[in-house]
Amino acid sequence: QVQLVESGGGLVQVGGSLRLSCAASGSIDSINVMGWYRQAPGKQRDWVAQITGDGRTTYAHSVQGRFTISRDNAKNTVFLQMNSLKPEDTAVYYCKLIERGVWEYWGQGTQVTVSS
Repeated sequence: QVQLVESGGGLVQVGGSLRLSCAASGSIDSINVMGWYRQAPGKQRDWVAQITGDGRTTYAHSVQGRFTISRDNAKNTVFLQMNSLKPEDTAVYYCKLIERGVWEYWGQGTQVTVSS
């Protein structure tokens, strides 16, 4: 059973930074993609960024240039460095693991609140 645990959320002022972490445990296939999604109150869950096992990254337009996704394969951990935060970045951030493009796992989410 694969489990994902996010951490690092919190309250930050506009322009500030936060670093989210997501640690995966269990029997994890080496061929996987890890990503971050977010869901603001009353809105759908949106994709933020993803990173493949060999380090290829892609970002949503809204966070391009401000957020950086990275991973530590030895620790099965993915990170999201968030800089220049805006009020519209306020959301619950979820980590997602996709194995071989088939099996999907989600974390429980971590709240990020950006105050103006």
